[in-house]
Amino acid sequence: MTTPTLLWLREKFPEAHIALLTPEKLCDLWLSHSAVNETISFTAGEGVFAIGNKLRAGKFDLALVLPNSPRSAIETWLAGIPQRIGYARPWRNFFLTQTVAPRPDAVKMHKRSAAEIKKLISQTPDPRPRTPASAHQIHEYLHLVAALGVNPEPLPPQLFVTPDEIEATKRKFGLEKITQPVLGLNPGAEYGPAKRWPVDRFIAAAREIQNRTNCVWLIFGGANDAQITSQIESAIRHSSFVNRNLCGQTSLRELMALLKLCRVLLTNDSGPMHVAAALGTPVVVPFGSTSPELTGPGLPGDPRHRLLKSDAPCSPCFRSECPIDFRCMNGIAVERVVEAVLSAVC
Repeated sequence: MTTPTLLWLREKFPEAHIALLTPEKLCDLWLSHSAVNETISFTAGEGVFAIGNKLRAGKFDLALVLPNSPRSAIETWLAGIPQRIGYARPWRNFFLTQTVAPRPDAVKMHKRSAAEIKKLISQTPDPRPRTPASAHQIHEYLHLVAALGVNPEPLPPQLFVTPDEIEATKRKFGLEKITQPVLGLNPGAEYGPAKRWPVDRFIAAAREIQNRTNCVWLIFGGANDAQITSQIESAIRHSSFVNRNLCGQTSLRELMALLKLCRVLLTNDSGPMHVAAALGTPVVVPFGSTSPELTGPGLPGDPRHRLLKSDAPCSPCFRSECPIDFRCMNGIAVERVVEAVLSAVC
């Protein structure tokens, strides 16, 4: 969701050296990206002084502080960067040289308490006001960079993978001779079970879609998803289809190449969802505890993507686990997901 900001920043300052401070595990996302000259990575255990020293070595003229945390501002201050621009927030304004007031359209994500959820589901449903497209997180970053005179118009998020990477990845995983449509399935979500559509529904949808399209499923997942991806692989195994369970087998660049290869990705709200959309792959996503209006994939309103919600009055609750009956995800039927995937494939 930062990529539109970076692309406009590059257009405004075509000769600038733009370095991105990023978690080490995400560094490879930015290979071959036209907006970024350099990545500076950090691990989860590194302290503010270590990161400040890394930034100081770059002798940067200006820091655009995208996160809203006090720590992110302190790191740029410790680095001695002369200009430090970020949103005004308590406990960090001292460390910035220029603060930007919050946007009028900004919507704060509030984690609902169990008591709030129970109250919402006990009331007669009222028509809820529609969240404007301008509330999306993309606009938070664009509004901030506008302080530098950069164009704040929204662009689709963009990541890049080369044709050579795609061909090498196809050869590695034995996909170069497949002639059927290739579809992706990503049933995990690191944040917690409240973001995961039930596994039995993924299985039912995958079977029906495969029967109707003769597709090959590529099943993706991280280290914590091995059990559910194996369960799905076993349940949809069929002598007529050559599916691939690639959980834990890919590097980040290989994952990107495979997502680019897919005609569509059926996924929970997750990192691979955002990566696929930024690579131009359509995504179909059941949303439960989170809000597609605030942090959905791609550019808000992009017709390539199918973002599905139920009418649960407590959604979005922004919780990692549901304290009641998981009605937000249980309210999204298999048939609805199947039709969404088929429409995205066509």
